[in-house]
Amino acid sequence: MAAKLLHGVTTAMVTPFDEQGKVSLERVERLTDYLIERGVHCLYPLGTTGEMVKLSTEERKAVAETVVRRAAGRVTVYIHTGAVKLEDAVELSRHAADIGADGIGAVTPIFLGANALEQEFYYSRIMDSVPQDFPVYLYNIPQCSANDLTMATAESLAKRYANVAGIKYSLPDMLRTSEYLAVREGNFSVVQGTDRLFLASLAMGCDGVVSGVSCVFPEPFVAVYEAYRSGDIALARQWQRIAVKYCETLRNGSNMAYFKAALRYRGVDAGFMRLPQLDLPSDEAAELARQLRALDTECLAASVH
Repeated sequence: MAAKLLHGVTTAMVTPFDEQGKVSLERVERLTDYLIERGVHCLYPLGTTGEMVKLSTEERKAVAETVVRRAAGRVTVYIHTGAVKLEDAVELSRHAADIGADGIGAVTPIFLGANALEQEFYYSRIMDSVPQDFPVYLYNIPQCSANDLTMATAESLAKRYANVAGIKYSLPDMLRTSEYLAVREGNFSVVQGTDRLFLASLAMGCDGVVSGVSCVFPEPFVAVYEAYRSGDIALARQWQRIAVKYCETLRNGSNMAYFKAALRYRGVDAGFMRLPQLDLPSDEAAELARQLRALDTECLAASVH
């Protein structure tokens, strides 16, 4: 059976917590259904949008199991397994393979500097921990991780391991994106992690976007992809402009409290933030809802012309 790779709209999921700060698996189930029902193509829990660094290994396993079980094959599910400790990344990667995920993504080492040799060692340990046909995406987000994964290192890993399927790249650098697209002579999946560059990245040859904003408003992103695939570039541009407006209103994913408040506005209970991050104060949440109502009206009008 051919591997299921990331494509189209891959939604980076938030992690819902209850008021006591505990992971709410019931809310995870409801969020999974919400996203699938609105047409996203892949799910990507436990990454940056999922507040990964604030979860224990056992909590991450529980969320991964819940998403895989609830999705039940309806969409492709990749689990993010990168971690501060290499041992945890290895354990989470093995677990994702064992529970039937379609693949994993793993961020580079984070916070402390890691040179090319150290990054390659880190990924080699992860690759050696999973079956040889289990797809793995590298994940480069240097603005958060403090480590940049170069094209040369990606190429080296892709040559060593056939199941290094591609890379999620979350810095808005189109030149580097073009370099990644040349890895393994173009037989290397590249997905964009910058929501606002979705359409531009598709035009370059990327397979899709890993989008945090689509966790709240999946519809415009799905519409971009469908229009692009059908060859209606003018319509795709129109929907991309709408998607960008939602990105800007939700602060481009810089604070997950906006995502959770906006999901509540949409009637989806995505729970609360885990300390030290705080939920939006009531006045800010009310102002966000006002902005979203105005944007919904504007975008609805635009979408029918």
